[in-house]
Amino acid sequence: MAAQGSKKVIIAAIAGNSLIAMTKFAAAAFTGSSAMFSEGIHSAVDTGNQALLLYGLKRAARPADERHPFGYGREIYFWAFVVAILIFAVGAGVSFYEGVHKFLDPHPVSDVYVNYVVLGVAMVFEAGAWWVAYKTFKAGMGRRGYLQAVQVSKDPSIFTVLLEDTAAMLGLLVAFFGLLIGQWLQIPEMDGAASMVIGLILAAAAMLLAYETKGLLIGEGADPELASRLSAMVSGHEAVMRLNELLTLHQGPQDILVTVSLDFHDHLSANDVEGAIAALERRMKTADTAVRRVFIEAQSWQAHRSDRLRGPT
Repeated sequence: MAAQGSKKVIIAAIAGNSLIAMTKFAAAAFTGSSAMFSEGIHSAVDTGNQALLLYGLKRAARPADERHPFGYGREIYFWAFVVAILIFAVGAGVSFYEGVHKFLDPHPVSDVYVNYVVLGVAMVFEAGAWWVAYKTFKAGMGRRGYLQAVQVSKDPSIFTVLLEDTAAMLGLLVAFFGLLIGQWLQIPEMDGAASMVIGLILAAAAMLLAYETKGLLIGEGADPELASRLSAMVSGHEAVMRLNELLTLHQGPQDILVTVSLDFHDHLSANDVEGAIAALERRMKTADTAVRRVFIEAQSWQAHRSDRLRGPT
């Protein structure tokens, strides 16, 4: 997905969450609701996280230099991992602590209807931010399911915001029903229980995000569909006798490195091989705009197999 689409999603989320956070904290101070305070922490953490993602996008867009010849694209993966840590440590940790404290020392929530109004307004803002993130994410899903789309997505700025906004919507529902049940049944402990559930939701979102960004930090290949298309494109060239190996690596959401080992027909001259390599590089870069760098090695199949069996030395 393009960087502009990512920025649009993040800016919409920052605008919504910053307003929501201030409203929730004001309501929590006025009514003494633990669940509302947890929701305020949640929105504040989300706002800070999205600012970090925006900063990460800016850093990742820097051009390659001598120290980083392949560019800075992976920096967005680092900041997404930092976001996961913050969601777990601050969002989930504070929410769960506040919930336990309120559960052990319960007191009725005053002016509970103020909380209902604030939660209703927050749902409207969150739904708007969620819809922007969802539409952008949906555009890149193809025929995949949601979880599979998250797993194959290489743009954490999109699925991080969507995941945060989904957790926020669930948290608002938990806070609403926690307050409602507590008021209806006269059980003040429900406010603390709702805060603890919100903490668990945030912890689950943080762990999923950390797991996905860990893979991107280590290095993930391109979408299998793209890798198959590139393999077919290379194998079908008239100069190629055999495709030994094709490897891909995401250096950033829109920056793919491709390395290829090819066994060319023996009757070809050096000039013919050079021309074929240049043509294949152009074709692969045209096949997908994310393919930025292509390295092609001319190697006999026997030599390639021997190197693979020997392994690293």
